[in-house]
Amino acid sequence: MPNVLQCDFCATAPNQKWVTDVTEFNVNGHELYLSACMDFYSGEISAHRMAKRPVFELVSGMLEAALSRLGDTSALTVHSDQGWHYKMQPYRAMLAHRGVTQSMSRKGNCFDNAVIESFFGTLKAEFLHLAALDSIEMLEAGVHDCIHYYNHERIKLRLNGLSLVGYRLRNAA
Repeated sequence: MPNVLQCDFCATAPNQKWVTDVTEFNVNGHELYLSACMDFYSGEISAHRMAKRPVFELVSGMLEAALSRLGDTSALTVHSDQGWHYKMQPYRAMLAHRGVTQSMSRKGNCFDNAVIESFFGTLKAEFLHLAALDSIEMLEAGVHDCIHYYNHERIKLRLNGLSLVGYRLRNAA
């Protein structure tokens, strides 16, 4: 799969370019995996899913949730690393069926996925490392809350002091 984006992380409108990846959390020896999709336009997390195992349904369910919000997806490019989820034929078929262009990072190049990795780092620094979590259920609820805060309340200077959703909505009007 080619690297269509070539580290061009700028989008002039919503739903032109998305990036997706999976990260792992650990609480008391138990893992929780987060699959998230970010829109390069504002940095908004378009969809996310969590599971206790990194199964294909984690990634495919997240992608289906993200794509179901859209009508026409023919101008969309979805970028990922070369993880096994993204190479599977059912994942590729989901994209092709909707006319979405698939883009993948170059092998061994972490910079191609830096934007979503930065989000995961922020999530872990601002929530996981500060919270006293006793269970996976507490972690999952906290991640949902943090993503809502990240999208709807946390402001970004590069977006004229607006939240990610606020920026998208203001510019869509």
